[in-house]
Amino acid sequence: MNGRTQIMAILNLTPDSFYDGGVYDNELQILKKVEVYLNEGATIVDLGAYSSRPNAEHISSQEELGRLLPVLKKIVKTFPEVPISVDTFRSEIARQSVNEGAMIINDISGGSMDNKMFQTIADLQVTYILMHMQGIPQNMQNQPTYQNVTKQVFDFFQKKLKDLKQLGINDVILDVGFGFGKTIDQNYELLYNLKVFKELNHEILVGISRKSMLYKVLGVTPQEALNATGIAHTIALLNGADILRVHDVKEAKEIVTILKRYKSNNTIL
Repeated sequence: MNGRTQIMAILNLTPDSFYDGGVYDNELQILKKVEVYLNEGATIVDLGAYSSRPNAEHISSQEELGRLLPVLKKIVKTFPEVPISVDTFRSEIARQSVNEGAMIINDISGGSMDNKMFQTIADLQVTYILMHMQGIPQNMQNQPTYQNVTKQVFDFFQKKLKDLKQLGINDVILDVGFGFGKTIDQNYELLYNLKVFKELNHEILVGISRKSMLYKVLGVTPQEALNATGIAHTIALLNGADILRVHDVKEAKEIVTILKRYKSNNTIL
């Protein structure tokens, strides 16, 4: 990545995602949405064809590919200069996606749901997003338990980064996995301690947009959690986040712009 704050736009190709499931159901609509995202300031587009919300239905790799590949091909053809990320834990889908032009693989399982993933990334030599998750999407919110969530996620990253480095993989982005096998309190502890993960010397991605740790605290719906998302994004950026994975690109871009201006002010009274 290039060192400046990145905005990754979420494009869910699933009928059951927690916020925007089933919204984009034809290719023309999808391409128009990508164009809007890019005009609003997105620097990466993240395609997901497998819903990873808590208790989501498990689908086959064939169904995931059927949702993903036609859209991926169209986006790459229409917007060839845009880095496309594919959100998948399956190594074969990662391979086929990169063969069709994807540049980033965003793996919610950190390699734990497909033992061929790390070797596949080594073969493909693409950027890899290493995320922490306790359990799998179907059970991850069934009483997630940690002695010290920050330390355990940090230790997880240290071990996985060592394994990746031994395979020659160094282009790794870290994602602590907000909402993936964590209680609300554990999510906030990770947000508060986000700077700790800068010690690992890799960029940090934050995927917190409209999540339950925000809307449940306020007693609202995901659709009503835009302001809360903006607050959380601001905290994340102040605590060291490099990439925001978002549903609302325009608003995220405004936060990045204001914080950049704020940090550039070095006048001392």
